[in-house]
Amino acid sequence: MARRSKRPRRRGRGVLFLLALAVLAGLFVYWSNTALQAASFSPVLPDLPRGFDGCRIVVLGDLHSTYFGEKNEKLLEAVRAQEPEYIFLVGDLLDAFRDVPEGYAGETAAGLADIAPVYYVTGNHEWAVGDVPELKKTLEARGVTVLSNGFTALERNGDNLVLAGIDDPNGYADQKSPEAVAEEVRAAYGEDAFWMLLAHRNDRFPEQYSLLGADLVISGHGHGGVIRLPFTDGLVSTDRTFFPSYTAGLYEENGSALFVTRGLGNTGPSFRLFNRPEVALVILRRG
Repeated sequence: MARRSKRPRRRGRGVLFLLALAVLAGLFVYWSNTALQAASFSPVLPDLPRGFDGCRIVVLGDLHSTYFGEKNEKLLEAVRAQEPEYIFLVGDLLDAFRDVPEGYAGETAAGLADIAPVYYVTGNHEWAVGDVPELKKTLEARGVTVLSNGFTALERNGDNLVLAGIDDPNGYADQKSPEAVAEEVRAAYGEDAFWMLLAHRNDRFPEQYSLLGADLVISGHGHGGVIRLPFTDGLVSTDRTFFPSYTAGLYEENGSALFVTRGLGNTGPSFRLFNRPEVALVILRRG
């Protein structure tokens, strides 16, 4: 009697094994792009006013019209759990390559403003979507302070600091420059005033934003390098260059500190890997 070949059975097991791997990989990618991760950072700032020592700030960036739970309830729960005193939205709330859900901006803004005071600057995608003036009106109507090449004073425990914010370079060609905003801050509050700058683009920090004189710049835009690998600061930039820097966490250049959030969403068909959506808590510390 002829023996039956075991090859078909082994081949079938191999196919099942590959299918199982594919399913697990798909689940991992889905989890990497939908499971929120809270991360805490504590920049030490020698000139920080004493009244702001320990101030808790949640930094959110690059939502790209993404929902985490119905009406972003999971995102709001994660933000609330950090017990922030302020919330900074550093641009790309909307996405130019996806349909923006009706009421998305106002709904998200209202939910965040119920937790803590919210301050917002535009990213490049808002300008690509268009009608930025109407977006700003919507956010302000929901309780958000929009910083459009301007600044305001924050008060805590009897001390003050200055918070400035600039529109993305994708904005109007004749808009006020970051350098002009920095000059206005110094003119209004003096050369020694402690001030923070909200500026969407992380990649402009080393050659421009770090030279403005801000004690702390807070940015997004880098998406954490999209795919994070060991011993790198991310695999690819949002400009499609490899091995970018200034994509996540704390940095320092030219006497200015930078914090960059890895952000929350994706633009167009892109995806994250080893780089979960981040709800970043920045706790200011006086050196």
